[in-house]
Amino acid sequence: MTLKRGLRNIALSATALVVCGGAYLGVEHLTGNIHQVVAGELYRSGTLSAGSLETLVKSEGIKTIINLRGEHPDRDWWRAESAIAEANGIELVNFSWSASKELDDEEIASYFETLDEARTPILIHCMSGSDRSGLAAALYLAHRHHADEETAEGQLSIVYGHFGLPFFPAAPMDATFERLEPSLGYHDS
Repeated sequence: MTLKRGLRNIALSATALVVCGGAYLGVEHLTGNIHQVVAGELYRSGTLSAGSLETLVKSEGIKTIINLRGEHPDRDWWRAESAIAEANGIELVNFSWSASKELDDEEIASYFETLDEARTPILIHCMSGSDRSGLAAALYLAHRHHADEETAEGQLSIVYGHFGLPFFPAAPMDATFERLEPSLGYHDS
């Protein structure tokens, strides 16, 4: 095989990988990026349509919704979510996290307090279910289940649409987890 042919094959393979990866992430986004983190206990997603949220609430028996986008009474999605929560006796907790800013210790303490008091099953969501939801799920696994570092940190993964690269806008989610690792019991990282 010639060098030129080899480079062309590498380029075609890389293009196919990008196209397939993009298609996967597109489907995840369109379907709400819904994932079970701990069976019967924790689910993560992007912001869901009223119909999708209602279906998930009923099928999984959701008791608490943790919205990481903050309270937005002027937005249709938030009003629908609030109405569904109220109609189903679900506690709706709103945190205003930004994927482009590291969380401070007060925000983390408030989140952990909420987790300790929340009725399960819990649904955690942000806009796309990738970055803030990834950090929230990772922290849940570390805080509530004392999961090993690889398992917890795996929630901040391309599998869910999160790109853990230092120059990406959501890098502060990774930085927050890294900063908290010693307090989560991950001393050798």
